[in-house]
Formats: sequence, C-alpha cells, structure tokens
Amino acid sequence: MHRLFVALRPPPDIRRRLSESMGGVPHARWQEDEQLHLTVRYIGEVDRPMAEDVALALGQVHAASPRVAIQGVGAFDKKGRVDALWAGVAPQDDLARLHKKVDQALVRLGLAPEGRAYLPHVTLARIPRSAGIGPAIDRWLADHAAFSSEPFAFSHLTLYESHLTGEGARYEPVARWALD
Repeated sequence: MHRLFVALRPPPDIRRRLSESMGGVPHARWQEDEQLHLTVRYIGEVDRPMAEDVALALGQVHAASPRVAIQGVGAFDKKGRVDALWAGVAPQDDLARLHKKVDQALVRLGLAPEGRAYLPHVTLARIPRSAGIGPAIDRWLADHAAFSSEPFAFSHLTLYESHLTGEGARYEPVARWALD
C-alpha cells in the first residue's frame, strides 16, 4: 500500500523563514526542511494500480500558480489538546480552487471526496500527547502572531508518499507537475 498526499512546496527562502520561527516549545517535534509543505489534498493508503491512476489524473490538472504570503500562525487541537502548530497563508482563493480541481480529479477515479473543510497551512511542529506544555504553546502563538512573508508563488504540484517511522513521517516526492 502507498500512503499518498498532494502538496505544494514553498520556495527555499520561505522555508528558511519558516524554520527560523521554530523553537521555544519543549518536546515539540519541529519539521525538517524536507517536511515543509502545504497539503492540497490528503489521499491516504491506496494500492499500486490506484497510485498510478492518481499520478495520471493529477498530470491532467491545470491550474494557475497560487501566489500567497505567510500570514500568522495557529494551532490544531483535538479534544482540547494542541497537537500541531502551523503557519497560515493568504489569500486562499487560488488554493481553494486548486484543492477543488485536485479533489474532483481524484473523485473521478473513485476515491471519496475530501470530507474536511480545507484550511491551507504549513505544519511547523507536532506536539506529542504526553507533553503538558500549554503555557509554552500560548507564548509561541503570541510571539509569532504577526509572522508574515513577502508574497511568493508555488510553481509545482507534487504527489508525495508518506513513510511512517519511529521519528515521525518521511515524505518522498513521487511525481511533480508545473503549474501554469
């Protein structure tokens, strides 16, 4: 089985800025440079024939290159416990259109449509369940609330395979397509 997702990779200077914001939250698993991406659509586990069909379908998606800027930070929580820290992006209209096109291409293959609301972001850290670090997270969020970047464009849509390891996920680019 292949665990897949579709993403956009920020340019090197933006990834460097994102990396500079990392730190100050004990026990957080900060993302490495090769892990920094903006997910367009999570696919999940599929067999090899479906993975090949996904790659063919994504190659037919034509979309404008989204132009955005990093704008602010946030946290995801599950049942009142923060499990991830992220950087937001704006504007989101072009990203939402790209997400819809990718989702439609995958639904035509027989995959289930995306069930969650689409919130474009770049995950910066994963927070372990055992970490009781609420004050440090609150401080990090306050210290980085105004985090922003100059506008930049995403030039390629990339299909990734995710490999789970004891140290977290490792992302392997499988295929890449230029955006218009």
